[in-house]
Amino acid sequence: MMQSIQQEIDERTNLTSSNKLELLLFRLGNDPLLNRTELFGINVFKVREIIPMPTVTAVAGSPQHMMGVVDLRGQILPVIDLSAVCGCTPANGHQILLITEYARSTQAFAVESVEDIVRLEWRQVLSAEGNAASGMVTSIARLDGENSERLAQVLDVETILRQVMPSSSLEIDPERIGPKVDLKPGSMILAADDSLVARTMIEEGLSAMGLPYLMTKTGQEAWDQLQALAVKAQAEGKDISDKVALVLTDLEMPEMDGFTLTRNIKQDPRFAGIPVVIHSSLTGSANEAHVRKVGADAYVAKFVAEDLAHALREALHKTVH
Repeated sequence: MMQSIQQEIDERTNLTSSNKLELLLFRLGNDPLLNRTELFGINVFKVREIIPMPTVTAVAGSPQHMMGVVDLRGQILPVIDLSAVCGCTPANGHQILLITEYARSTQAFAVESVEDIVRLEWRQVLSAEGNAASGMVTSIARLDGENSERLAQVLDVETILRQVMPSSSLEIDPERIGPKVDLKPGSMILAADDSLVARTMIEEGLSAMGLPYLMTKTGQEAWDQLQALAVKAQAEGKDISDKVALVLTDLEMPEMDGFTLTRNIKQDPRFAGIPVVIHSSLTGSANEAHVRKVGADAYVAKFVAEDLAHALREALHKTVH
């Protein structure tokens, strides 16, 4: 079972995105409130491999929910107790370790069991904004279509990592960001990200650069806003570039992903001159190849504020030269 899922991961990370989500489903144990086990999921693109639970070495002074470290072929990886983070108790202990790549780092998550890999349309995935008090669940996946009773909670791993392993490197240093950027008066950055933590960091970074912005939570919301702004610009006898200087988008988002948003922008003659920068924790050559294929102007891995500032400056500079 685990070997076949590993093979699927290897195959599916090479698929070209078409507004579909490949979700790895797993269980974390018993939920004390409901007295049952719930399904959780993360994007297959973020899973490097799945291994049986090895021996974990405890590390003195580790943060809460950090089980310790493992040696994976010479690479020392932190092991996070995902069950404890989500308030679950595995009946038979942790059986599986998920090796994942997020935001330029590799880490391991201990889970009770792995269930399956499912391919969903992004419209089957609804934003959990306002419905998940902890902020750890970014969206809810309806596994069997629109009237599905079988739901999976898609975890916001960026938020979980920041809670378990706070990093001072995520702090915004205005001096390292560089001088403020001047946009055409009345124009702004249109940004899209479904992660609360990511949105907060992006807003801080854009503010430090002196860039006005409009923040959205999904690719669909960003696309709707862009079209509405185009109509408004036309009514005022202006070009859309007078309203939107650049689009900054995440890749994984409910309803419409960043690949599809970028493709829609690049295929619409009205928006052809607007640069698109993809800002994602999905790293790796396969994802960067997808980015090039849909025509994005730049790709920057989350989250180093100076790198994001550099990518935005470069993309904006090209549009005025």
